[in-house]
Amino acid sequence: MPDPSSWKAVEPGWRVLGPGGDEVGRVHEVLGDPDADIFNGLNVTSGLLGSPEYVPAERVREIREGEIFLD
Repeated sequence: MPDPSSWKAVEPGWRVLGPGGDEVGRVHEVLGDPDADIFNGLNVTSGLLGSPEYVPAERVREIREGEIFLD
């Protein structure tokens, strides 16, 4: 398993996994202010034509290279 990563390393396309480990979507956009180290959350798309949905930072349990785990 990859080492934990910072929210600043997250890139569009990373997998977003729900509490059970199933993929719920992919990162569309990271929301925050890297200069102030403030992470607000993510916009996540599911499916090919899904519109981005906001996931607040409080729901992010863990970040690993290429994967975001939600609570």
